[in-house]
Amino acid sequence: MKELLLGLRLLLGSGPGNRVRFFLMAGGSAVGVCCLAMVLAIPGILAAQDGRKAAREADCPLNDQRVCAGAKRAPLELELTDPYGARPMTRVFHAPGASAIDPPPGLNELPSPGEMFVSPRLHEALKKEPALAQLVPGRERGLIGAQGLAHPDELYAYIGVARDDLKDGRPVTSYGKPYTHDETVEPSTLDIVRFTLAGVVLLPLAVYLSVCARLSAAARARRLAALRLVGLSKKGVQRVNAAETVAAALLGAVLGLGSYAAVNQLISRVGLPGFRWYPSDGSLSLSATLVCLIGCPALAWVAGAVGARKAAANPLAVRRSGVEKPPAKWGLLPLLPGLGIVTGYCVAGATGHAPRDTSLSSILMPLAVVLVGIGLVLSLPILSRSLARRVAHTSRSLPLGLAMRRNEVEPGGVLRVATGLVLLVYAASLAQGVLIELDQVSKNTSPVQSYELSLHDVTQERQRAFEAVAGVRGHGMHTHSWSDPEVEFPPVIYAMVATCDQLRGMVPGIGQCLEGRPFRVVNPQELYNDDSRPGANFPFHLRNAAGERHVTTVRVPNAQVIFHDEAGISPLSSGDVIIPPSYLPDGFRPEDATLILASSSAPDTVRSVLDGIGGVDPTAKVDTPGVVVTALQQITVVKTILAMGMVLGLIIGMAAYLVAAADRAVERRPQVTALALLGARPRTLRAVQVTQVVLPLAVGLALAVVAGKAAESSYLVTGGGAVFWDGAGVPLLLACALGAVVIAALGSLPLIGRRIDPELIRRD
Repeated sequence: MKELLLGLRLLLGSGPGNRVRFFLMAGGSAVGVCCLAMVLAIPGILAAQDGRKAAREADCPLNDQRVCAGAKRAPLELELTDPYGARPMTRVFHAPGASAIDPPPGLNELPSPGEMFVSPRLHEALKKEPALAQLVPGRERGLIGAQGLAHPDELYAYIGVARDDLKDGRPVTSYGKPYTHDETVEPSTLDIVRFTLAGVVLLPLAVYLSVCARLSAAARARRLAALRLVGLSKKGVQRVNAAETVAAALLGAVLGLGSYAAVNQLISRVGLPGFRWYPSDGSLSLSATLVCLIGCPALAWVAGAVGARKAAANPLAVRRSGVEKPPAKWGLLPLLPGLGIVTGYCVAGATGHAPRDTSLSSILMPLAVVLVGIGLVLSLPILSRSLARRVAHTSRSLPLGLAMRRNEVEPGGVLRVATGLVLLVYAASLAQGVLIELDQVSKNTSPVQSYELSLHDVTQERQRAFEAVAGVRGHGMHTHSWSDPEVEFPPVIYAMVATCDQLRGMVPGIGQCLEGRPFRVVNPQELYNDDSRPGANFPFHLRNAAGERHVTTVRVPNAQVIFHDEAGISPLSSGDVIIPPSYLPDGFRPEDATLILASSSAPDTVRSVLDGIGGVDPTAKVDTPGVVVTALQQITVVKTILAMGMVLGLIIGMAAYLVAAADRAVERRPQVTALALLGARPRTLRAVQVTQVVLPLAVGLALAVVAGKAAESSYLVTGGGAVFWDGAGVPLLLACALGAVVIAALGSLPLIGRRIDPELIRRD
């Protein structure tokens, strides 16, 4: 305890320079803790959104089977989710029953037929786009409260309808379930986010906090060595040093948490692209707060203990500026197995043996990424010293020789200055791999968007209205032949009822169409339906508006037409039979048929067609193959989180460099002054300063680019996507590395002043 009090007394009474350093350490820790809090808050934000989704889900408990079975008494609900551009819009149609139920969260009462409650964002959208009212018909009674919405930008509506107008409704007796089936980010995807943020933010953050804890390390080591020489024990020296570092880190943690609270209030109200939350969602949990309040001082304690170890063990060497021991070779140990794992995955992908055991890859890949990241940090002093010795022995240039000799005797300085930028480039490559994998999932390569609607209980007049919706350029009825239910595996063929013009609108890759007569379609990239053999007969059941039935027999024709479906979302399959509408009796259409509409895949066109379908029947359930709007929303959220992580990583990496470079320049002032008194020109000193920073940094960045690309490629190989090698990302990565070198060089120039202060070397 006496040593801790001594450390605090030295902190407060050792002059203004010491106090300035203390507040700089606290400020740097505050920035780091604020960034750490942002990362730790993301799971809580997602969990809060999922909790509100679960609380509003309709339920019919198992202990109330009598009510659930009696659908005539219980209220009915139908939930539809449609794409509104690239965002999901959810409509809940509610039909009252004989028994009343409590409303869901966010509502004081359920809507009656002809009424609706909408979210604030949907209320604004209805004002801007009146055509959207076709999808949400009724008189607006009020807005849904925040308790009933996942986030402020959600498009959500409760619409009251008559019981007879609600098809496929499900009985509901209460609201609220333990979990939701519509997570904001799926658990598997959330694991990818955690894995990426650990590499992009947490690794550079640990380095940055360590740099902040080691400010003025040389001056502090000399002071600690003096205390050791006057009789203080080794443990006492470490406690004195810990008093300053832990106090600064603890103050920085408190300031960082306060800064995060203010940033959370600001960003949650402004919002990030595709990702918004309520301010209360961003409040840190108790565990996250303890991580910030305890983790940051603990890291500072460790960094301080490492820094004070030499002063406690050999104080004379510190006071007399003894030569440092060369870095141990074991620093290369983490890098070698990490590179071995990623190289193995790259070789497996190049030879066509991509791993299928995802459980093993889910363990090895994060392990390899962490090992490579730690290896890059620990190998920098070793590589810097080896390079410095080799260059110093062969170079005849005075600036280069002086710079390399300094790096040779002080390789740890490179670790502090270059580590932040090296990890930044390494993490940027990993983030590129994640974005490439997400891009493969979200990319829509088809020029056509199709819409599928069941024709069950749909009148022919309404069917014609669907087909006439603006933006629809092709349509047809997709059905299958009748099969005997008593036969276990009956032969079945599928057919599309459409004219050639209608077919071309749905399948642009169709070949020479045969107008007016049936034919088969064949896709060379698909397996052919073996039941669709030319000459075989299949019955199709038809029905007209009056309910009369008719059976027609279709003979599989010999004529065939080739079509191509590169995107894999065509309504046709290899072996389907195309039947002209004139082939069917007047007024009849197939039973259990699905109406297929097709339009351009442009987002505005898709939204216009969906609005038009809603204008014909707001309760129509529409499937949009190739567009899973909830998945697109998840990808948007993940991309936004990763972009925020990359920005935080950039801030942390640049801050780590600026802090370390400025601190190292201050520590180097006695040596620079001594060289100036010996006759070295300022131009030579600037060249020395730039060279001793830029050369080892360039080596570290080159290693980071190579290791990062290998780690990125191995991640893509284990991800199961179609892209393994990111050639397009190499120029961007090289540009980032070159930019880091330029910034480091420019940042080194002003650190050599014009004025010589002999007082800096008076005691030496």
